[in-house]
Amino acid sequence: MLPLIEDRDPFERAVSPLREIGAYESLWLEKGAGFKSIADRFRHDPSALPSDFVSAEVAYEAAHKVTRIFKNSGIENFGIRVRGAGEYPKRLLDADHPIELLYYQGWWDLVNTPCVAVVGSRKATPHGIKRTQQLVTGLVEAGFTIVSGLAEGIDRAAHDAAIKAGGQTISVLGTPLHNNYPKANAELQKLIAEKYLVISQVPVLRYGLGNPRSNRFFFPARNITMSALTSATVIVEASDTSGTMHQARAALKQGRKLFILKSCLENKEISWPTKFLKRGAVLVQSVSDVTGNLDDKIRPATANRRTNPL
Repeated sequence: MLPLIEDRDPFERAVSPLREIGAYESLWLEKGAGFKSIADRFRHDPSALPSDFVSAEVAYEAAHKVTRIFKNSGIENFGIRVRGAGEYPKRLLDADHPIELLYYQGWWDLVNTPCVAVVGSRKATPHGIKRTQQLVTGLVEAGFTIVSGLAEGIDRAAHDAAIKAGGQTISVLGTPLHNNYPKANAELQKLIAEKYLVISQVPVLRYGLGNPRSNRFFFPARNITMSALTSATVIVEASDTSGTMHQARAALKQGRKLFILKSCLENKEISWPTKFLKRGAVLVQSVSDVTGNLDDKIRPATANRRTNPL
């Protein structure tokens, strides 16, 4: 274990990436492990690293399993960010249960650009897809990086529109890096990993021991991380039971802006827009409505140009 230096910023602590990978994975293999239980262990010592709780022998064994899985899946290059060291985004600490380790592929510096999450239903309507394209194009022109979850529907449309508009995009997965969900988005995931940024907080070994049903909780958990990573979330369309609601609740709780397209409020078959508007969400119908409601420190200088209704 590395010695703790009392006056040192924990975010500057040096780490062994391989050991931290294995330690994080090993914590997830413990009985009853979850995001809350793991975060609770670190709450008592914010400067702790995963390796402080797992022996080097156990950690390295788990890490080698992970790297073999990645290599066998065609992933040769990837990186990690560890809470308590280096370039871990401190704004992720706004989540109820901060993530201890993130895997990533691509251009990490994108997390330091002005980011807005654009999310919504997997079963998107044609109107929802069109609104997503218009919204994302305008946000890209305003200088924002588009963040979404690489699911089918609105997520896919958001990533596609950002790339088509010549912008930047970040995908936050609900699966490990080597998994593609849905399969139809495999090529898009590969493209984003090569030219933009793909992030996953999902433990490889634990996920591999599960099944689609037991692994479902990783998807709403990534929505919480996506909210914390960004300055705002825009919901294009969603049902009352959509997983997008997890991100909506997280955004307000984390002090992020939550924007809801006016077309959602006009849909009389759903009730969630009214509930979230009462809690502080902002109703929008143009890109300038979004950019104009963001703090000056967040908003790029090119913002506030597009006023066409969505």
